Amino acid sequence: MPGVRHPVRVIAVTSGKGGVGKSTVAVNLAAALAELGQRVLVLDADFGRADVNVLLGLAPRWNVWNVIRGECGLNDAVVEAPGGFAVVPAAAGVQAMAELTATEQAGLIRAFSTLSRPFDVLIVDTASGIAASVINFAKAAQDLLMVVLDEPASIANACTLMKLFSRGHYLCQFHILANMTHGAQGVALYKKLLRLTDRSLDVSLDYLGAIPSDTFLRRSLQKQQSVVQAYPNSKSARAYKELAQKVAAWPLPQGARGHLEFFVERLIERDERREVLA
Repeated sequence: MPGVRHPVRVIAVTSGKGGVGKSTVAVNLAAALAELGQRVLVLDADFGRADVNVLLGLAPRWNVWNVIRGECGLNDAVVEAPGGFAVVPAAAGVQAMAELTATEQAGLIRAFSTLSRPFDVLIVDTASGIAASVINFAKAAQDLLMVVLDEPASIANACTLMKLFSRGHYLCQFHILANMTHGAQGVALYKKLLRLTDRSLDVSLDYLGAIPSDTFLRRSLQKQQSVVQAYPNSKSARAYKELAQKVAAWPLPQGARGHLEFFVERLIERDERREVLA
């Protein structure tokens, strides 16, 4: 299909619990990658909350709920965000979006095969926790970016999610990003996770780095902009740019895993197997 048959990296940004800044990470990583010349699409897959809309001050005419209901195509729902990347927005306050059936999820993912413009990176901002949609998007992505805070609840929930992914779904490789850190807190957090996972889980953890706690990040949230765009010289913006450099240096996906069709087909196959078993 025109426009999508080229290597595309699909990154699922997830976390074990809410309140760790997962959506802020997704938005700022997208902005930093766009600065590097990457064509980036963010899918707000935290269905029913539309956090990306709020973070960026978007008021889209169409969203994924309209796509699922057949009121518009996916191309119609894609909006340009400040910072040079595109967004597929979620639907705020629509309870049904938080309870999509397997068929509805598959219908949304199939819509990706109709995209008429090329992208280099698809960032999927998942819901928090262990909802079915989180697992489905994680299984379809090539890379899992786990956002963690240095606090007991966040660490415990991250370990629980990795246990679920690895034992139930054979997802064993995780990129760890420490968020809202001070000094060398990020490395210390990563070592805690290593000690905990080494005891009981067969997983591989890659330390991506840390995003420092920064007053400019809070100001950017108030301005409804990415900190990369609003305060490009701030500590947090520089950290996001370093993060983007690391992600951009990852080897390009090859073969079927290198196309958006792979992302589409992985979810479609999952739903077709479920329908056959039913």
